Amino acid sequence: MPQELRKQAIPYKPKKGEGYMSSKQLMHFRNILEGIKVELGQDIDRTVHTMQDEATIFADPNDRASQESDMALELRNRDRERKLIKKIDETIAKIDTGDYGYCESCGIEIGLKRLEARPTATLCIDCKTLDEIREKQVAK
Repeated sequence: MPQELRKQAIPYKPKKGEGYMSSKQLMHFRNILEGIKVELGQDIDRTVHTMQDEATIFADPNDRASQESDMALELRNRDRERKLIKKIDETIAKIDTGDYGYCESCGIEIGLKRLEARPTATLCIDCKTLDEIREKQVAK
């Protein structure tokens, strides 16, 4: 996720007695998510224009291979960002339905600090840890 935007966003400090996922908290995370989405969209547009501008046919096969390798890497990165935009849209939909901030697995609060670090998180830290342990066991 773009770090620049999250560095600009001031972490949310709940007021005394404020409930979890209050309207102010939801608005805070919506603003972060929408900002990241806009920034990713701009990066994708910039890449498309750059690739169109730099599309050169090199006579030297090594130069051509190098350019194709660079473009393939860039396209992979942009595909990752496209998937992240989709996840951001799903997360914003959760904000709209009131499901944001709660673990999809066990239903407990994910926590403000975890959401500040990863606004698209869908699992609490305990469920995510168990999920990662299961992944390692299956991979062996």
